[in-house]
Amino acid sequence: MKAHVTAHKDYTVSRIDDRLYGAFLEHLGRAVYTGIYEPGHPTADENGFRGDVLELVRALNVPVVRYPGGNFVSAYNWEDGIGPREDRPVRLDLAWHTSETNEVGIHEFADWCQAAGTEMMLAVNLGSRGLDAARNFLEYCNHPGGSYWSDLRAKNGRREPWDVKLWCLGNEMDGPWQVGHKDAHEYGKLAAETAKAMRAFDKSLELVVCGSSHSDMPTYPEWERVVLEHTYEVVDHVSLHMYFRNPEKNTANYLALNHKLDRYIGTVASAINYVKGKKRSKRDVYISFDEWNVWYHSNKKDRAILDGGNGWPLAPGLLEDIYNFEDVLQVGCILNTFIRRSDVVKIGCIAQLVNVIAPIMTERGGPAWRQTIYYPYYFASIHGRGTALNLLVDCPGYDSDHDDNVPYVDVSGVHNEEEGTLTFFLVNRHGTEAIDVEVRLQGFAGGTVIDHQVMTHTDLEAVNTTANQQNVRPHSGSGARVADGALAASLPAYSYQMIRVRL
Repeated sequence: MKAHVTAHKDYTVSRIDDRLYGAFLEHLGRAVYTGIYEPGHPTADENGFRGDVLELVRALNVPVVRYPGGNFVSAYNWEDGIGPREDRPVRLDLAWHTSETNEVGIHEFADWCQAAGTEMMLAVNLGSRGLDAARNFLEYCNHPGGSYWSDLRAKNGRREPWDVKLWCLGNEMDGPWQVGHKDAHEYGKLAAETAKAMRAFDKSLELVVCGSSHSDMPTYPEWERVVLEHTYEVVDHVSLHMYFRNPEKNTANYLALNHKLDRYIGTVASAINYVKGKKRSKRDVYISFDEWNVWYHSNKKDRAILDGGNGWPLAPGLLEDIYNFEDVLQVGCILNTFIRRSDVVKIGCIAQLVNVIAPIMTERGGPAWRQTIYYPYYFASIHGRGTALNLLVDCPGYDSDHDDNVPYVDVSGVHNEEEGTLTFFLVNRHGTEAIDVEVRLQGFAGGTVIDHQVMTHTDLEAVNTTANQQNVRPHSGSGARVADGALAASLPAYSYQMIRVRL
């Protein structure tokens, strides 16, 4: 089987915003406690942060991390996480039916972000609280001094403001499961007034308004239209969330889900354009895809805690999906879609970063290791920065529940003009046949393959565990070459590849 791809230097999508490769940490399960924070761990630093986790996060070069939720934020009092730890209250978290000690709050998270080399993306509570708590939180974080909240920050050990620029106006407010759930008009009015108050403090903030929790919501896409009509002139991004599942174990359908993702993005982009046109606005609003990942492996296991059968435990194991090789292919397809839609998707946050549906897993008191999906996320984050190419793909396909004629080869391309490189990310969705791919490089002079990474496995269900951390991992490929203005490579059945070309 053969596939033909054309990459033209002048046929581009957009400059990719580095924040497309962001992540997410919520006070949920073991994401924070025994995830990023575990005093007494052999690798813990003076602040109690796990050094082994920090090393794995730094390697990803994560540009931004969303915090503290997620569903958790909709009943969260940010003031619970400041001041002396011994004075902080223990609260019951209604979202995940657990107890929250508040040992980690904004000061600790900010210190962790500095250690990890990333920026903060903070969310305010528009569920159980509202405008006043949001503006106070903003003042606490960003005002230099001389006001009540900024002086309290200094008293709590941080004299200089953090100057956080990126803020989320609540979380999944379209969802009936959300504490403080609202309809589109209620939420749109509250978000607009909160945004106005925050911008009265600092006009340079970037604000993210809640879009649909997923594309099967009964209110989608009307939710986006209504909310944006209330908020269009005071926000910069609308958030979207999507999780990918394969409980039926139908690989062909599963690996076609990114076509549903692409339609989701396209529909919301149309809603944005509609509202922009209706308002005769000169502003552009983009998409922040600030929750995405595979999530279904742990669903049955989690029910006892989520249904309240285990009381209110502290940092229990929740949403601890153990990812397999099949999920590598899925994550590769998701990231390819974001690159191809980087004209409208400017921020992305894999959900989440550690332990909770995450590329990194830890053992309490023990090791940290890379899950299978760590690798496609790593390759995209490190090498997927630059300008997205608008590729022309000619490839055989198959029909699925999500779309017809789904190409067996899913591919994205990135031109980094500063580095003088081209990077291609390729997934072969075919389960039995290798595919020979030719990428015609038009407008690019010369070219030499400088890196070729391949991920394959004989078992789609293969996983990485604490006992076998290298079971699913990339290896150096062979045979990829540039000749006569074209890149040629062979993609084994069910494989993920990254190929880099020096121009």
